[in-house]
Amino acid sequence: MSKADLIVGIQWGDEGKGKIVDRLAQEYDVVCRSQGGHNAGHTIWVDGVRYALHLVPSGVLNPKACNIIGNGVVLNPASLIKEMQQFQNLEGRLFISDKAHLNLSYHAHIDQAKERLKGEKAIGTTGKGIGPAYADKISRTGHRVGELLNPLALCESILETFEHQKAIIEALGVTLPSKEVLLEELVEYKNALAPFIANTTQMVWDTLDANKTMLLEGAQGTLLDIDHGTYPFVTSSNTVSAGACTGLGLNPKDIGTVTGIVKAYTTRVGHGPFPSEDTTEAGKTMADVGKEVGTTTGRRRRCGWFDAVGVRYASRLNGCDQFALMKLDVLDGFETIKICTAYEINGKITQTMPTSLENVTPVYEEMPGWDKVAGVRVFEALPENAKRYIRRIEELTGTKVGIISTSPDRNDTILL
Repeated sequence: MSKADLIVGIQWGDEGKGKIVDRLAQEYDVVCRSQGGHNAGHTIWVDGVRYALHLVPSGVLNPKACNIIGNGVVLNPASLIKEMQQFQNLEGRLFISDKAHLNLSYHAHIDQAKERLKGEKAIGTTGKGIGPAYADKISRTGHRVGELLNPLALCESILETFEHQKAIIEALGVTLPSKEVLLEELVEYKNALAPFIANTTQMVWDTLDANKTMLLEGAQGTLLDIDHGTYPFVTSSNTVSAGACTGLGLNPKDIGTVTGIVKAYTTRVGHGPFPSEDTTEAGKTMADVGKEVGTTTGRRRRCGWFDAVGVRYASRLNGCDQFALMKLDVLDGFETIKICTAYEINGKITQTMPTSLENVTPVYEEMPGWDKVAGVRVFEALPENAKRYIRRIEELTGTKVGIISTSPDRNDTILL
């Protein structure tokens, strides 16, 4: 039986998973998405054409690959239908778990209302309804994709949920749809998605039993994990490698090579602590050169230096066999490059990731920069200082770098 190889984000998301999954997906039979919702975005450039993916697995750009949206995803039907319109002939190539939970329009209204009420203490969610959809799942009041096959029964069940939550919904000032409007919406979703709904748990088992190759991709990054991230400034699912098992119906023994995706610097979108953030001209340059704007929200990302403490922690959590080091070219032209090698907390130096990142001061090591790596496709052709930087990352994190990206283009990739 074959194993399922896994791609996982190692920082706060936006590491460049889309490009690597797309690059690797050319060699796999099946590509699976295991968690998250349409709050996540993967930007992929192929032959100068930009694709923005939110729910559809990145393997969609491989015409030979089958793509599975697993049970761990919270699925917004309207978003998925719109995204599917970018592609042709998806039937037989895209499958949606009948156990994935629905994220409907009222979830987004609740999400946005709660953020407004928090004011300055808002988490900085995308407002896409992800949290409320996962909350319904955990409280056992959610609705699953398979229920779309009977829109009338689903409509009645949702209206019953509204009745149970009436006081809370009214307090939030959220306007709910009428039965007629809701039913019409659900029928539309059924008509568009019914051919794609399947028992994907059995599908992934059958794939591995048949010795076919499988690649798993998640959304967001390790430091946004609901359990192991910088709580409460996190997402609502398990973004670590273990989440891929529960999000698809696999067991730990099914997992093969784990590749951690990590930027050559660090970014974070939304609120929350960020020890190595650089608010000077250097951070602004990273944002400008790296085009650090959210695929889903259009929000500008905060930028800073590579944080070896956080990356080492994330590598251990995920069991990384190797890193894919992304966007190395964004650091082109910097005279000096910093790496956060430790934290100072209350006067004490630590290389251990604390549970809380409040009151953390980064301890930096400086290295000389380089002229240009953009477009380089052979390791030997990289500037010596760039090679030293890569080797230092390996030393500090205890994980080898197996893939290096030197531009957004699929082909500007070094495989070691």
